[in-house]
This record gives sequence, structure tokens and C-alpha cells, in this order.
Amino acid sequence: MKVLILDGSPRKGGNTELAVAELVKTFEKEGIEAEVCKVGSKAVRGCVACNSCAGTGKCVFDDIVNEIAPKFEQADGLIAASPVYYASANATLVAVLDRLFYSTHFDKSMKVGAAVAVARRGGCSATFDELNKYFTISGMPVASAYYWNSVHGREKGEAAQDLEGMQTMRELAKNMAFLIKSIALGKEKFGKPEREPWIGTHFIR
Repeated sequence: MKVLILDGSPRKGGNTELAVAELVKTFEKEGIEAEVCKVGSKAVRGCVACNSCAGTGKCVFDDIVNEIAPKFEQADGLIAASPVYYASANATLVAVLDRLFYSTHFDKSMKVGAAVAVARRGGCSATFDELNKYFTISGMPVASAYYWNSVHGREKGEAAQDLEGMQTMRELAKNMAFLIKSIALGKEKFGKPEREPWIGTHFIR
């Protein structure tokens, strides 16, 4: 069983990386493999709505998004971890997620998703909400802890002093591991829920 973690921070050794490391350590204890992909420092452009992916199943811009896609397909869960910029997620991470979720056609339902926000002070809950929308539009159960998945720290290393934040990361990883294992057992015994064909409507007709 495997979790893919997208680290949206461009900083090496920063506070988002500390939060991710706490997740990885806990996943290892729970017998879950965790792979971390650093995306925050990559040159990634946003989606241009060309819809080329409708025919090819991959993004027209052949960069880290297409590298991540098969890893996401094989993973049982996905975590998007981001520093907070202007009360929202890192723009590079958002571009990656926009294109990753839109361009891939594999079934994402019952993969477990989780968002992590890291900030000096404010904006964590807005970023947390922003990132969770990718999961909830894709039929992915969302893992939680006993507080919103946020960690605080400004200078490098300060996140380690946020004892509640680090504890939240451990609790998140344990809960996510439990969900992944439980869903695997459920699929084995009952199969996945039957999905109806999508009915797309808008406000004109």
C-alpha cells in the first residue's frame, strides 16, 4: 500500500518539509510506503483548457505532471502539502493539481486524499479548504485528524516547535493508513460502489 505526497514548498529543509517528514515516519510505522515528490520549485505552467488530454489521457505540457500521473494511479492515497501564500496554496502546486486531476482519466474514487497547510500565522483553513476540493470532486474519501491539518512556523525549523501541529501530522497519517487498509478490505469483500453515468448540467439547461 502506498501514499503519494506532493510537497508544494519551493524551500529545501523548510517547515512544509518538516511536516511531510513527520507524515512519512508515521506511515512507515503503519506499514504504508510513502513517496514524496517536491513540486513547489518546478517550472509548471497552468492549464490552458486545450482539452488535448481528452484524447491522449495526458497533459499536452510534458513535465512533472505527466511524471506524477502514473504514480498517482498506482497510489492508494494522495496528500497535497502546501505553504500558505496570501491565504492560499502555492501557485505551482495548484497548477500541478489542476492539470493532474483534469488530464488523467483513471478512476480516483476510493483513493484517500488529505491536505496539509503550513503557515506563519493565518490562512491555513482557507488553504486547507482549497486543496480538499480536488479530492471531494473525485470521489476520494478525505482523511482527517482531530484538528485541521495545519502546522505553524516561519523560519526554517520552527515547525518542529509546533507540538500540536506535529501531533496532528502523526494523527493524520495514522487515520489515513487505517482508511486505506479498511477500504482495501472493503473492496475485497464488497467491491467498489457502483457509479452511475455522470449527468453534467449547467444553469442554462
